[in-house]
Amino acid sequence: MTAFKSDFLNVLQSRGFIHQISDPESLDGLAARRELVAYIGFDCTAPSLHVGSMVQIMCLYWLQQTGNKPIALMGGGTTRVGDPSGKDETRRILSVDEIERNKDGIKQVFSRFLRFGSGKHDAIMPDNAEWLTKLNWIEMLRDIGRHFSVNRMLAMDSVKLRLERDQEMSFIEFNYMILQAYDFVVLNQRYDCRLQMGGSDQWGNIVNGIDLGRRMGTPQLHALTTPLITTASGEKMGKTASGAVWLNADMKSPYEYWQFWRNTDDADVVRFLKLFTTLPLDEVERLSKLRGAEINEAKKALADSATALLHGAGAARVAGETARQTFEEGAIAENLPKIEIPRGELEAGLGVLTAFVKAGLVTSNGEARRQIKGGGLRINDVTAEDDKMILKISDLTPEGVIKLSVGRKRHVLLKPA
Repeated sequence: MTAFKSDFLNVLQSRGFIHQISDPESLDGLAARRELVAYIGFDCTAPSLHVGSMVQIMCLYWLQQTGNKPIALMGGGTTRVGDPSGKDETRRILSVDEIERNKDGIKQVFSRFLRFGSGKHDAIMPDNAEWLTKLNWIEMLRDIGRHFSVNRMLAMDSVKLRLERDQEMSFIEFNYMILQAYDFVVLNQRYDCRLQMGGSDQWGNIVNGIDLGRRMGTPQLHALTTPLITTASGEKMGKTASGAVWLNADMKSPYEYWQFWRNTDDADVVRFLKLFTTLPLDEVERLSKLRGAEINEAKKALADSATALLHGAGAARVAGETARQTFEEGAIAENLPKIEIPRGELEAGLGVLTAFVKAGLVTSNGEARRQIKGGGLRINDVTAEDDKMILKISDLTPEGVIKLSVGRKRHVLLKPA
């Protein structure tokens, strides 16, 4: 393991964030002097980021914690083009209004992790629409496009892999890497930004920015990528049976977020404690020694710390207590996720399959049938045995809800409105 001079790179290395660095010695020197300005770009493709973005957010967090300056770049301009990296088909083109609404949703998360302001090490959040939408086509071709080789662009993984699978790539997507490279140059010119960070699939795009900067006269620019985070089962981080694990509370409640981390596979707990919490490494080391049933202490520490970072310590305490009441006491905790349904639907009779789909606990009637056949669905803590069962007003508990459960750890309360 390389010994770095800077706190920043030492923290990233010790916690498992580093996949590749373009010029470690030069980058280490900037970070050691606490003169490093670095950015990560976030395209506005949805109203919230999901847990797969947490590695990047934590990189910005540790950058600022070690005395350097983070830039969380909103991709209001690049979202209009669509990043082809890792995709087999063209992303849906969003309207400007949709992009702006998504951007407003995405911004909510960052204030939990970064300190914004006008100070030397305060975070900033520019939007690349500010400069990309003002580019004149002919000037862009002449001043920026002339520095790019089509041969090299075709060899980039984001392009090559799409073409090898005979998947069409639009001309607008083909230009994405040029715009991303130009972002790096503009951020250097405006804020003396010297580092772009991103996932391992972004290495080629970031190196393009370094090369463009060299050709356009910037100081030495740098690249740092993080490893692709997969679970012990080989799945991409954040992929669950009920869909994406969103970071905004109105799309994924703090309880559901806490439960996501609590359900971490035994083999992933230590790695996730390093990546997704700020617990000291000696505490992570202590937790790593737990075996058997005691490993649940480590999982609860992961859930508590990760949830407190995003939603606050109070929300994490409530989520943990809700889980304890639900699992240890069998109670219908008021803080479980709730789904409101029209009262008339219950009065008329609501099919059990439809109820579980509405609650988001299964994705289809077919999945609900399979779960019932295997004894996996429960209604008010009683196993559902008939897929033709009808839920009625009489099924409401004294608390005025119907508790739907998949397995022991996923619960939703149906509440008539």
